[in-house]
Amino acid sequence: MTSAELPKDFMEFMQKMWNPMNYPVPGMFMPTAKIEDIEKKIAELKGVETWLTMNIGFIQMTVKTLEMQKSAMETFSTANSKEKK
Repeated sequence: MTSAELPKDFMEFMQKMWNPMNYPVPGMFMPTAKIEDIEKKIAELKGVETWLTMNIGFIQMTVKTLEMQKSAMETFSTANSKEKK
C-alpha cells in the first residue's frame, strides 16, 4: 500500500465508523433530511431490529438445547460409570 492511498483508506474507515449506514447527517455543510426519508430509515431499521431479535431468540434456544443435551450426556455417562463399578 502506498502512502498516497493510506489517507483515503483511513478517511473511508473513519466515515464508516462514524456513519455506518452512510446516511446523510444534517449539519452546517449538508441540507437537513426530509421527514419522509427519516421515516423510511426508521422503518428499515425497525425491520432489521426485528430480524436481529428473532435471531437472538434462535441462538438462545440453541444454546439452551445444547446445554440440556450436555447435561443428559453427563448424567448417562455418570450412571454408566457407576454400573460398571
